[in-house]
Parts: sequence; C-alpha cells; structure tokens
Amino acid sequence: MENSRPPYSDFGTFLKTRFPFKVQKISVNAGFTCPNRTGEKGWGGCTYCNNQTFSPEYCRTEKSVSEQLKEGVAFFGRKYPDMKYLAYFQAYTNTYDATDALLSKYEEALAVDGVVGLIIGTRPDCMPDALLEQLSRLASRTYLLVEYGVESTCNETLKRINRGHTYEESVDAIVRTRQAGIDTGAHMILGLPGETRDTILSHAVRLSRLPLTTLKLHQLQLVRHTRMAAEYEMHPEAFRLYEIDEYIDLVVDFIEHLHPGIVVERFVSQSPADLLLAPRWGLKNHEFTARLLRRMRERNTWQGKKLEMMI
Repeated sequence: MENSRPPYSDFGTFLKTRFPFKVQKISVNAGFTCPNRTGEKGWGGCTYCNNQTFSPEYCRTEKSVSEQLKEGVAFFGRKYPDMKYLAYFQAYTNTYDATDALLSKYEEALAVDGVVGLIIGTRPDCMPDALLEQLSRLASRTYLLVEYGVESTCNETLKRINRGHTYEESVDAIVRTRQAGIDTGAHMILGLPGETRDTILSHAVRLSRLPLTTLKLHQLQLVRHTRMAAEYEMHPEAFRLYEIDEYIDLVVDFIEHLHPGIVVERFVSQSPADLLLAPRWGLKNHEFTARLLRRMRERNTWQGKKLEMMI
C-alpha cells in the first residue's frame, strides 16, 4: 500500500466534499417512538436497545426541536464560532409519523440559524414512497443523509434480536433512497449473538453490493435495562464479547472486505458508563481510531483489499 493512500474512506474527508466549511452534528430527540414498541411490528423494542445510551443532556423531549438545536449550537459555538451544523434526528424511528408532521419537524430544524442539513436515523421498514418523494424534494435544496438501522444481513440474527424487519427490507429501502437522490447510510452491530467471524465478514461483502454512501460500525454492547442484558446474565456462554485488540483486528478484517467507495463514519459506540455492563474498554472514539490506523499500517492493508467481487 502506498503511504499516500488513505487506509479507509473516512467521514471527515467525505464532509469536505459536501461542504466548504466545517460542520458538526447536533443530536435531536423529536419525540418519536418505534413500530417495534407500539405493537405494529412488535413489543419491547430490539433486545439490545436502551435509547438513553445516545441522548445528550440537551436532547430532551420536553424541549422543541429548535430549542434542542439552539442549545447545541450555543454549546459548540463557544469554541467554534464559524461552525455550521447538521441536525441529527437520532433517537428512535425518525420517519415514524404522518408525513406532514415529519416534514414540519424537519423544516423547524432547517430554520435554526447555522443548520445546513439533516441526518435522519430510521428503520428500513419505515420509509413509505410518499415520504421518500418529499425527502427527495428536500434533498434538492439542502443536504440530507438518511441512515438505516440494518444491524445484520442475517435474518436469523434479526429475528433473534427482535428487530421486526428482514435484511431484504433493508436492501429495498437503501436502493429506493439512493434512487431518490439521497445520500444513504447503514448501521451495523458487530458481535451479535450467534454470529461468527465468517458471518461478520459476509456482512461486509453483502453491504458492498449496495449503493451505500456511509456506514457506521458498532461493537455489541450490553446495556442495563435491556432484554439482551438479562439474556447475558442467564446464558453468558451464548455471547462473544471481544477484547479491544481482538475487535480491532475484526474491524480491520471487515474493512478489507468492504467496498472502498463506502465511507466509514465510525467503528465503535460509547454508552454511558453507568449504563454499560460490557465490554468496558475505556477508550474514546478518537483513541480507538488511532489504534485501528496503527494496526492497519502494521498489517499493510486498506479498505477493499480483499473484496473479491465486481460491484
């Protein structure tokens, strides 16, 4: 590998291709729920899910979308006065409402001074054509990225963790969203129960066939007050929790099998210490990335090195 060649497609470089200025995501909790909690698809949500793990302090449902964003802008603006912002609709399923109600909240976010685009996190079974048509129009005048919780390409795993949708539904949503001219992302959890290293590497190959713009990887985390935490307590032998160096090598293997055109936004997630049961690595995201880059240099490897297919 040439030294000048980046070892993976990183999100910071990607943003520079989209914006002539620096941008920062601000998470928003718009008060949505999830069809996997209302009974439409299931009850209780995904077995691993506790939405408290990714809700910043300013991100409270008693505050309006604009109030949350203005607090976030004030927080980051003190240090970076020239920063612009992407409103990140993150908690629960952010396309699970009437189209008019959804568009009203998206427009409210875009009306906040300094907000230059939207990132919408949702489920692949919650993107009706009527909404996608409206989002396509929105994307023609502002930046828009739709992120889908795919989590696994294995339907057996999806059923086991009570996702309430299939991988085929993920494929359909991703393809339709890209065809609508919208940047499209996916979330994947590495280390879900029942999945081996070969299963995980097969995820990378299957995702490489899709028209994805971005990808987020997360290690499996056992979080308090979730069904998966209770399952682990009863049957710890059913889980494979990686040590930090093992996980780094797994991620490097994954990236080697991933199409180089897919932007990898992150490799790990960080749950609050008071909620996290395991694994407790004690590393911040940038510290993990530094160790990952060092390992990739040691292995003389890069994104897509072992992808043996035509895309």
